[in-house]
Amino acid sequence: MLRENHTAVIARNELWQGSSATEPHEAGWAIEALIFVRALAIDGPLTPVPVSVQVSADGMRWVDEGTRFELPRTIEADSWARIRHFGNWLRLSADLPAGLTMKVLVTLHLK
Repeated sequence: MLRENHTAVIARNELWQGSSATEPHEAGWAIEALIFVRALAIDGPLTPVPVSVQVSADGMRWVDEGTRFELPRTIEADSWARIRHFGNWLRLSADLPAGLTMKVLVTLHLK
């Protein structure tokens, strides 16, 4: 049996500043997910910025899943996370410090 595989772009050329999050994606059929964040542009002082994977039962109210990783620190760099046991809805959330903006590309790879 072939496993299903799906790639979704959940943020493309989005400018993140302050409290930011991706569009939610319904992924309840998948067993695992890889999430990649690419920095397309960075403006401001770059400090380590954690990103949180969030889950939701309805796609509207969100809780942290527990997986955290840092945003990329250079242009065209990627950071990523692997998660399992996430329920139906997924998204990423980050709180960028004042003065920092980042244009991102976020992709979700599901199996």
